[in-house]
Amino acid sequence: MPTALAPLPALTTQAERLIELGLHRQAGVTEAEVRAVARSGGQDGLLVIHADRVAASALAPLMRHGQRSGFVVEDMTDVDAFAPVEAAAVPPSPLYLLRGVDRGDEMAGWSPDEALPAIVAADRTPLTLTEGIHWVLQQPDALARNQCFMTIGSRLRRPDGRLDARTPALWLSNGTGRDGAARRDAPKVGWCWARNRHTWLGFASASGRSAPAA
Repeated sequence: MPTALAPLPALTTQAERLIELGLHRQAGVTEAEVRAVARSGGQDGLLVIHADRVAASALAPLMRHGQRSGFVVEDMTDVDAFAPVEAAAVPPSPLYLLRGVDRGDEMAGWSPDEALPAIVAADRTPLTLTEGIHWVLQQPDALARNQCFMTIGSRLRRPDGRLDARTPALWLSNGTGRDGAARRDAPKVGWCWARNRHTWLGFASASGRSAPAA
């Protein structure tokens, strides 16, 4: 039975977390700008820094699960080349908000190719990889053993225009293979094939994205 998640921290609390991690400096924005976007965002949502400002490879090591730090799998050296698909268009602003974030546990056992049309048909948008990492930064319990999620809003487009068959995901390492035993239970950025199904991966989505008011 999937475990229900607590509400996200308040946006003002999320802002302080991003500042504590120094991500505002990497993004080229001030502490005041981060706080202002949080204050203007209302009561709920997820505060996100645009991937053009802070890439997935820089965010991943900041994730925590217990005492374990996050990492990107060794065979995903091109992780920062994964970009939003049309169904996950991101506002151009340095900071923006996601609304109605959900892990998509009910889709566990589906393939990414099956899940994307269903998410779009429900008038929702799939999370991108950096959005998923932001979620874990603010709410580590979004990743639980056998209850993790894919971020199919990000895909890699090949030079010939076709999509690469890999789809990014976030889960907890088993500490096997090249991960190494020291990384057991660490938050992990990895990938799965677009046509494969995994019973322990849902499909994270949101009800929408919005840029901060001018």
